[in-house]
Amino acid sequence: MAFKVVFMGTPNFSVLPLKKIYDSGIEIVLVYSQPPKKSNRGMKIEKSPVQKFAEEHALNVRTPNKLKDDLDYFKSISFDLVIVVAYGQIISKEFLQLSKHGFLNIHASILPKWRGAAPIQRSIMAQDSFTGISIMQIEEKLDSGPVLIKEKIMLDTNSTAGEVEKNLSDIGANKILDAIYLVETRKANYTVQDDKEATYAKKIKKEDEKINWQEGAKKIIAQINGLNPRPGAYFEYKGEKIKVWKANYSSESEETPGVVMNNQLKISCGEGSILIQEIQRPGKKAQKIKDFLLGFSIPAEERVN
Repeated sequence: MAFKVVFMGTPNFSVLPLKKIYDSGIEIVLVYSQPPKKSNRGMKIEKSPVQKFAEEHALNVRTPNKLKDDLDYFKSISFDLVIVVAYGQIISKEFLQLSKHGFLNIHASILPKWRGAAPIQRSIMAQDSFTGISIMQIEEKLDSGPVLIKEKIMLDTNSTAGEVEKNLSDIGANKILDAIYLVETRKANYTVQDDKEATYAKKIKKEDEKINWQEGAKKIIAQINGLNPRPGAYFEYKGEKIKVWKANYSSESEETPGVVMNNQLKISCGEGSILIQEIQRPGKKAQKIKDFLLGFSIPAEERVN
């Protein structure tokens, strides 16, 4: 009898694992995704990337506002395993107990470090030297289940959240096929997490986005990289929120953090300074610093907030 899976996922990060499973010939009996939402621009209703993929490939897809409201339908289908990749809803005990082989989740960190909503961003912002993916069993407690597969990647001071997300999606897509094979052949060997080693990746909030010039330059660059491509780190100048997408480190600094040190937008920090490389004004496109400065000047000795 063919091994059957249910897939739960929503953003672009989830699409490649879904595609890998689909291309492998494993039977996907059902796909769950978050319901369509209004786009950032205008009132257009936008389907999630996972829903779009499912519909384009004639997969059965459901998008309940609340997963718990779909319990009766979930009970009515026959399947062996559920794969979850950034679905975005809490999966209750009533669902978890219905899968023959449980629920496997691709989580974007090396568990038990960075459990929670924003593991890639928090890892970069913490200046970690590495991150990775963990494929683990879902339990009721957040990201606490036993781990089946881990795969580590190294980070450097130029790693952005967007680049790391793409890399981890690709790794997770390949490793999920290994995980499904291990489960199907009953060769899965799980390792229990040590809760004492757990750290938590809290959801990115508005207060995480504003640059604090009292911080050291290396920490500020990590913030910029961790929030690229969304939502972006910013500073304020003459009432505008100006986003910084890329910056380099310099050991030079002024006594006062937030002071512009030259006409190429080198800004002093609590320790060292940053040389801004890519920047964006509200309502404008992101620009390389030389192009930005052709039309908008922030002179030396000015202070930004």
